[in-house]
Amino acid sequence: MKREHYIPFNKEFLLEQQIASFSDDTKKVDDFKKLFDIIEHYYHYEAFNLNRNLKQNYALFDPDLSPKEREAFVGKSDFSIFKETLLTVLEHGNYRRIDQETLDIAFKKSDLIGLNLSIDFNAFKDYELYVRGQHKAKEKVTKFIFWKKEIEIEYYDRVMIYLNYNDADYLSEKKVKLGKMPIDPGSVVLKIFKRVPKNDLETIFPNAVPMMSTTDKLFLWVPGIFGGVSLLSTTVIPALIGMYGAYQSGEKIDLLNSKASLNQGLIALGVLSAYLFRQYSNFVNKKIKYSKMLSDSLYFKNLGNNSGAFYSLLNSSEEEVLKETILAYAFLNRSKNPLTAEELDSQIESWFVTKLDTELDFDVNDALLKLKSIGLGIETNGKWEVIPLDKALIKIDELWDGVFEYNL
Repeated sequence: MKREHYIPFNKEFLLEQQIASFSDDTKKVDDFKKLFDIIEHYYHYEAFNLNRNLKQNYALFDPDLSPKEREAFVGKSDFSIFKETLLTVLEHGNYRRIDQETLDIAFKKSDLIGLNLSIDFNAFKDYELYVRGQHKAKEKVTKFIFWKKEIEIEYYDRVMIYLNYNDADYLSEKKVKLGKMPIDPGSVVLKIFKRVPKNDLETIFPNAVPMMSTTDKLFLWVPGIFGGVSLLSTTVIPALIGMYGAYQSGEKIDLLNSKASLNQGLIALGVLSAYLFRQYSNFVNKKIKYSKMLSDSLYFKNLGNNSGAFYSLLNSSEEEVLKETILAYAFLNRSKNPLTAEELDSQIESWFVTKLDTELDFDVNDALLKLKSIGLGIETNGKWEVIPLDKALIKIDELWDGVFEYNL
C-alpha cells in the first residue's frame, strides 16, 4: 500500500503526544497548548476565507441553486479560480488524485457487487476522483449460490468525486440521457464519501447503470438456445411431425405415445425455462444488491454534496495543516541543533513507526513553509530551527492581532 501524506490521527491526540515530552513543566505544557490554540484559530480564519472564495466562484455552477440565484453570479463566478482554490484545499487536506490507470482497473474489477456497471462518460466535460487514507478489511462475498468466501478488500477512507457536466447542446448531440438525475447541463457536482472499496469506485457515479456481464449472458443464452433447439428437435417437433404424417396418410394416430412425447418435451422445456428464470433472477438480485449498496452510500457514507462538501474538505484541510505544524514545531523545539528538512522528515516518520506503528510520508516541506509563513520557523543554510516557546506566543499573538487591523 502506497505511503500517504495523510496523518490518520486527530490533532488533539497528536498534541497530547507531543506535550508529554515536557509534562513535568506545567508552564511549558500550558504555553504549548495556548500556542496551538491561537494557531488553530488563525488557520480557521484562513479556511473561512477559502470557503467564501469557493462559494462565490462555484455559485454559477452549483446545481443546488435555482436558475434565478445562479443568474445573480454571472460575471462574478470564475471557474478557473474555483478549480484552483478547490485543488489547493484538496492538497492541504492531503487528498491525492486517482490516475486514469487506477480508475480503469477499478471499472473492470469488482470486489463486492460482482456486477458490470455502464457509465456514459459523454455526460461529463471532465471528471476527477480524489482519495485520502486507505485500509484493508475482511469481507464475506457470495460465490456461486450458497458458497461464501472471505476476501480482503482495500478501502479508501475518503473519496471526493468531481463531475463537470457538458452543456445542453453537447448532451443533445451525443443523445445523453440524464434520466431521473436532477442535474442541470453545465453544472459542477461534488460529492464526498467514506469507506469506498478501491475496486468499486464506479458505484459512486450517479449515472452508473447495471449491465449483464459476458458470463451472465453466456449462462443465460447458451443453455437456452442449445437446450431449446435440442428439446424441440428431439421430442416436440418429431411428435408433431409424426401426428401430422399419420393424419395425412389416414393412419391411426397413436395419441398415447404422441402425448407422452409432447408432455416429456414440455416438461423438459419447463425445466429449461425455470433454469433461465433462475439465471435472470440472479442478475436481478445483483441489481438489488447494487441498489442497496448505492442507498447505503448515499445515506450512510455520503459526507457532503456540492457547496456542502466544502465544509468537510476545509475542516480536513485545516486539521491536516495544523497537525503538520504541531509535529514540525515540536520536533524542532526539542532538537538541540538545527535540522535539515530530510533529518526532520526522518525523525517524524520514525516516531510514527516506533510509537504509533504507522507508516506515512510526512509532508515536511509543506510543514516547514507553514512554520516560516507564521513566523515560527527560521532557515539558515538549509537547516531549520524554531523560535523558543515564550517568543513564539508573542509572535503568533501579533500575527493574529494583525488579521483585523482597523485604523481611523
